[in-house]
Parts: sequence; structure tokens; C-alpha cells
Amino acid sequence: MSLGVGAQEPSPRVSDEPAPAASSMDAALFYQLLLGELNVQENEPGTAYSLVLDAARKTNDADLYQRAVDIALQSRAGEAALQAARAWQLAQPASREARRITLQILIALNRISEVPALLATEIDTLPLQERSAAIAALPRVFARASDKPLAARVVEQALADHLGHPATGEAAWTTIGRLRLLADNPEGALDAARRAQAVNPRTEGAALLAIEIMGPGQPLAESVVHKYLETETRPEPEVRMAYARALLNAQRPAEALTQFQKITIERAAYAPAWLALGLMQLQGNQPDRAEAPLQRYLELVPATEEEASRRGRTEAFLALSQIAESRKDFAGAGRWLDRIENPDDRINVLARRAAILARQGQLKQARELIHSWPERTPADARLKLTTEVQLLRDNRQLDAAFELLGAAIEREPGDADLLYDQALIAEKLGKFDVMERLLRRLIAAKPDYHHAYNALGYSFAERNLRLDEARQLITKALEFAPDDPMIKDSLGWVEFRTGNSAEAVRILQGAFKERPDADIAAHLGEVLWSAGQREQALTIWKEGLLLSPDNDTLAETLKRLRVKP
Repeated sequence: MSLGVGAQEPSPRVSDEPAPAASSMDAALFYQLLLGELNVQENEPGTAYSLVLDAARKTNDADLYQRAVDIALQSRAGEAALQAARAWQLAQPASREARRITLQILIALNRISEVPALLATEIDTLPLQERSAAIAALPRVFARASDKPLAARVVEQALADHLGHPATGEAAWTTIGRLRLLADNPEGALDAARRAQAVNPRTEGAALLAIEIMGPGQPLAESVVHKYLETETRPEPEVRMAYARALLNAQRPAEALTQFQKITIERAAYAPAWLALGLMQLQGNQPDRAEAPLQRYLELVPATEEEASRRGRTEAFLALSQIAESRKDFAGAGRWLDRIENPDDRINVLARRAAILARQGQLKQARELIHSWPERTPADARLKLTTEVQLLRDNRQLDAAFELLGAAIEREPGDADLLYDQALIAEKLGKFDVMERLLRRLIAAKPDYHHAYNALGYSFAERNLRLDEARQLITKALEFAPDDPMIKDSLGWVEFRTGNSAEAVRILQGAFKERPDADIAAHLGEVLWSAGQREQALTIWKEGLLLSPDNDTLAETLKRLRVKP
């Protein structure tokens, strides 16, 4: 069933199309239709509509009813279109097209309360094997309804006879759940997802709905996902991919990585999982492990003109270039970049080439290359700025990066990301008063920017001052991102600074498990070291060095404690 055309969108008839011939047409009727079409051309849709609808009633011709509906829609006369559709439906009760058009117009006019009986009839007249697909399409149909809670209730009423049916119950409950979610009722949506899964535990529809519901306020939604993954012997890879992305959004990268790995085992030919796995391993400072998944992705996805293919291959080439660069194989890094042909990726390619130049000690030439980029859009200008700032940071040119960001903030004083980046560099430079001023300015302008709370709280904890305020700030950050391992790291560090080593170990161990990171390793190792657990500390620090041998926090910790793992 297709109900997707809104009542304000005419069907694809052109206005000067002659009226279809009817078998009972006489000269008078032909003249009436001709006059109707002439009125359309003369921009007199009201007269044209009346003439064509009258002809439809006289002949009982479906094409003429459709033409009357089109004329009304073209003139934005929704009520007139509904009148013609209902006249058609009354004249031809068995016509699915008449019923479909009437439903479309009622929904577009937000006369949702008049839909249930008509919608139920439409579903019931379909062959059984087509009903689930038709039911699953309903959330798109009702997405534009202004009263979404009413739409959810109306559809549930229309589907009442299908909710317990083994062939349609899962689709019906999933559809109701999606409409409840559109109506900002996640609790009701979760209840529907559970009912859908009760009808068919192996269905991916309920699991995908639960993934959309997942979040800090709905911890039970994840159990629906787990039940599907445990019940289905070979889960659909799209479900694991969606679940992994939800885990990433919840700042649970280790669990997301596990899901990507499982897809590559269960569905070895599913290319997107190889790309995601490789990119995640590279982001986790595991370039040697990332290389094989990225190359496997390129084997599975040949060069084509499809946008998704071009984009994915570009990401893989850029990542492989970065891996070669990390090994100081600059020629190899350049060869990977040479394989990127899409002109839309030119700036990303130039950014990598600039990084390669800087790694070879040619920072001046790298900056000149960045400055030479054309700025076709504001996004291009922003990418140039962020690339140059990162280049300067990577090459320890913090004063230059600070000044560059300051000039950008003068042009865009309300840009939260620029303020945050400059605050972090100010801290690296020891300009703590500037850092605090910038972060407090950011918090005042954007109270939900949780990174600012965390950065300020961590800075206090790192300098071992204002620890009560540090805890308050970090706790506030956790309200916005309760699963973020880096914010948990900050909280663990505050606990250590306040003398609560046992709680610090608990928090930091959890954070490191969720996200193996050199900064977290530095803190966890120091807490263990101070508690006399020297062997455990050395093990953690060694892991941190494997993750990021050049990490500043870890290097400073080992130097201060005079330890060589």
C-alpha cells in the first residue's frame, strides 16, 4: 500500500491534458469536459472542478474522479479534493485507489480522527502476505500529521484486529511504537517494541525500534536489542551496525567495537562493518590492527559512481594514508592519497598532504599549502582553520594556534567549538585565568556544552585546587553525558585528589575498560602506584604506551614518578 502522497501534492497529470474519453460520452458531455479543461487553462479552477466532477458522476469514470481531485489539489483546495475523493469512493466502493486518495487527503488536512475505519478497510482488503509491508509504511504516511499523539491512537485503533495475529502482530506493534516515538512517548514506544518482540522474538523491527529509543532515560530499551541478538543465530548486520552506532553515541566505544567485530565474523561480506572496524581501531591508536580491515573493505567495495561507495573508499584511503604516515612511510602515504579521485574530497586530501609535510619538518610549506586552498563555502573556510590549528598543535606551535583561534573568535564570537579549543590551548600554555574565563563564557552562552564543565573541573583537579567545585562541574558534565569514559576519568581523578583512592580505582578501571586510552592509563596507573599496587600500575602504563607512545599526560606522569615501564 502506498499512502505517501500528501493531499497538497497533485498526481503527475499536466493541467492541459485532455479529459479521458468515456464510453458513454456524447457531444454534450464532450463539450462539458472541453470547457472544464479550458477553465483550467484560463486559471478558473473552481468552474473547471465543478464541470469535471459533474462529468465523473454522470459517467462513473475513475479517471474523471481522479482529474477532479487533481484540479482541486492544484488550486490548493483541500476540502474540494476531499469532496471529489469521497464522491469517487461512494460511487466505486471497491476502488482501492479512491480509498487511498481519500486517506491521503484526510491525513494532509489533519482530519486524523476520520481515518480509522477507512484505514482498517484498506489494510483488510490486502492479501495477507502484503499486509505487514503496508502496516510498516504507516509511520512515514503519518509523519506530517500535526497531532502526532492522536495519529498514534488512531493507527492503533485501525490496527486493533492485527495486533495479536502471528502474521501481522509484529509489524503492527512496531508501527505503533514508531508513531508513539514520533509523539514523544518513548515509554509507550518501548512497550510496543516489547509487544512486537513477544509476537516474534526473531524480528529485527522491534530491535531497530529499541535502538532508536535507547538513551540515558530509557536503559531498558537495550534489553530488547540484546534479546534479538541472542535469539537470532545470524542477526541482520544492519541491526548490529545501528546498535554499534548507538553505543558510540553513548560514549561506549569498546562495546561498539565488539559489535563491529561480530559483524565481520557473522557476515564476512558485509563491507560497512570492515570500514567501521578499521576506522575505530585507527582512532584507538591501533594502526597495525586497522590496516587489514580497511584493505578488506576496499576489496569488497569496487570503485563505482555510487556516492556511498565513493565516500567509503575515500575514508579508507585517507585512513590508510594516515597509517603509512605513522610509520614514516611518507611516499606510501602519498600513494594512498593519489587514489582518491573525487573532487569533492580535495580539501581532505590536501589536509593529509599538509600533515605529511609537517611530519617531515616542513611546517612552513604545510601551512602555505593550507592557505592555498580555495574557499568555495563557509565549510571550506572552517576546515582550513581547524586543519591549521591541529597542525600547529601537533607540532607544538601552541602560541601560533592560540592566536589563530583568537582571530577566528573575533570574527565568530559565539562559536562554542572555537572557544573550547582556545581554552584547551590556553591551559597547555599555562594561561589558566584565560582558560577559565573562556570556559565560563562558553558555559554561560551554551549551558548544555558538557565538555566545558568537564574541562574546567579536570583542570582544577589536575592542579589540585578547588576540588569541591571540580567535582560539581564534572558531575554536571555527567548529567549530559553519563556514559562518557573521559568524563568518568575526570571524576576518578578528583576522587584520587580528595584521598578516595578505592573509589578512584573503581571509576578509572571502568573508564579504561570502556575506552582504552593513554590519558586514562596515566591516571589509573598513578592511583594504583600510590596505593602500592606497583605491578598493576606498570601493566596499565605499558598498555597506555602501546596505545599512544607520545601521549603528553602519560609521559609527564612517568617522568614525575621516575618510572620506566
